[in-house]
Amino acid sequence: MSQAQPTYEDYVQRIHYSEKYTDDEWEYRHVILPKPLLKLIPKEYFDPEEPGVLRILTDSEWRGIGITQSLGWEHYEVHAPEPHILLFRREKDYQEKYGPAGKPAAK
Repeated sequence: MSQAQPTYEDYVQRIHYSEKYTDDEWEYRHVILPKPLLKLIPKEYFDPEEPGVLRILTDSEWRGIGITQSLGWEHYEVHAPEPHILLFRREKDYQEKYGPAGKPAAK
């Protein structure tokens, strides 16, 4: 009996989220997409200058791929040799400053 081909949902379940790391200004994490998922992403998400490499995606675009993160994260960098790795950052102490809803905390 042959196994069924993995579905989009199967690939989304295999997205890997790194631990967070920080510097003085930002907190960072990288998200690793299963390589076959790249074939299922809309073509307009790719950089026309570098075939096979994602461009910087908007919040709604990366969430539409299946990436799930709390508010405040932005896709800020791509690494062409490994296009399935997306680099994210957000303001350091974001949740303490803005709360889970992403709005400035009331004083």
